[in-house]
Amino acid sequence: MAYVDGFVVAVPKKNLAAYKKLSMLCGKVWREHGALDYREWVADDVKPGKWTSFPRAVKKKPSETVVFAWITYKSRAARDKINAKVMNDPRLKVLMDASNAPFDAKRMIYGGFESLVKV
Repeated sequence: MAYVDGFVVAVPKKNLAAYKKLSMLCGKVWREHGALDYREWVADDVKPGKWTSFPRAVKKKPSETVVFAWITYKSRAARDKINAKVMNDPRLKVLMDASNAPFDAKRMIYGGFESLVKV
């Protein structure tokens, strides 16, 4: 059964081009290691909620935007194997050094999800 890693992150608008470049590299690396799909989406209609929302969840600042993304795998086991390879891929060294990333990784929300409904 398919498995998805999802994440939401605040990205400074001034860094969006650099973030997109990094995302393109990440997508390439994840796909080369076996991910079925890699998608990232930038906020277009995402308003702060009264109690919770994407902007509140990542503590979005006025100078930032929200990115919502997911990576699809064949299964949880496939995801675990692929992510182990990805984390050792030298092309993604920038992700391992958060000081060089074009976003604040401490405010990233992420997790793995099993499929519940497919229509």
